[in-house]
Amino acid sequence: MAIEITGTGRAVPNKKVSNDDLAAKIETSDEWIRSHTGIGYRYIADESIACSDLACEAVKNALAMAAGYTGADLAQRDLAAAGFAETIDVIILATVTADYYGTPSTSCVVQDKIGARNAAAMDINAACTGFIYGLETAAGLLTIDDQKKRALVIGAEVLSKVINWDDRATCVLFGDGAGAVVIEKTGRQEKTGLIKSLLFADGSGSDSLVMRRGGSRNPFKKGEIVNSGICVEMNGQEVYNFAVKAMTSTIDSLIKAGNININDIDRIVPHQANARIVQAASKRLGIPLEKFYLNIEEYANTSSATIPIALDEMNRSGLLRKGDLILTVGFGGGLTYGGNIIYW
Repeated sequence: MAIEITGTGRAVPNKKVSNDDLAAKIETSDEWIRSHTGIGYRYIADESIACSDLACEAVKNALAMAAGYTGADLAQRDLAAAGFAETIDVIILATVTADYYGTPSTSCVVQDKIGARNAAAMDINAACTGFIYGLETAAGLLTIDDQKKRALVIGAEVLSKVINWDDRATCVLFGDGAGAVVIEKTGRQEKTGLIKSLLFADGSGSDSLVMRRGGSRNPFKKGEIVNSGICVEMNGQEVYNFAVKAMTSTIDSLIKAGNININDIDRIVPHQANARIVQAASKRLGIPLEKFYLNIEEYANTSSATIPIALDEMNRSGLLRKGDLILTVGFGGGLTYGGNIIYW
């Protein structure tokens, strides 16, 4: 038995914002942002767009591909996706920017919108490692149940709505987007699909990347005057140090766990948080930077969506070939980190 990825999809809002656009509003510059992060652009959702809206667009693209349709006609895409949606048994949606606080889960909203009426659905919050956690969770649910064959794994974020746009240290880093994959349980016995996942957490660093307000630790109080919304707070240096260590240790652990030769790795798909993190990990591990796929210049950090967006971009551009050995690696709030070994 194998757990294979049979469809990929991505979606971003229409509004593309450059570093120069930000520099016109806050004290920063294109040169500073690029030199410190590698980011050139990000996509920002308008007020009417929620997490589930981007998720559904990414899902439709993934479902249509899994159903055999890869054309550009949206009506045909939607028709193919709608027919295939009823075959989905499980939906796992990773996000830190859900449509609603607490309930309902955004995965349930997506389930209804796409017509996946036979699917169980749940959200997970592992921040930027969410897709990696979600892929292993969905694969596990398919493996233990003979009746379940197919799952959707989604990473979707509208981070622009939880960013303090007056904080130039954080607001330049993030963007909105969604990515999705269809995974299927097949009868193939050779080395293919999702081979192994390693999932880790270090809760001692939970205060390094946090949204403090609105939860049971710090709920809204009657009569409280609210001057700003719930926003991401980040200790940049602590997160950077953690990320480099987490990325290097995860890749090293994946190589050992999978008994992999570095030369056999075709692509490493990292969480797109900061190009300097990837460069530092590449140098420490002695792995050529060319093996790491980077698209942070175009999308910025879309948290749980970065890896599935990258996979779809690579897949549709022909950068992924059948049998390619891929490592994914993520790190983020919680603190969480981990990775997957996948034979495409």
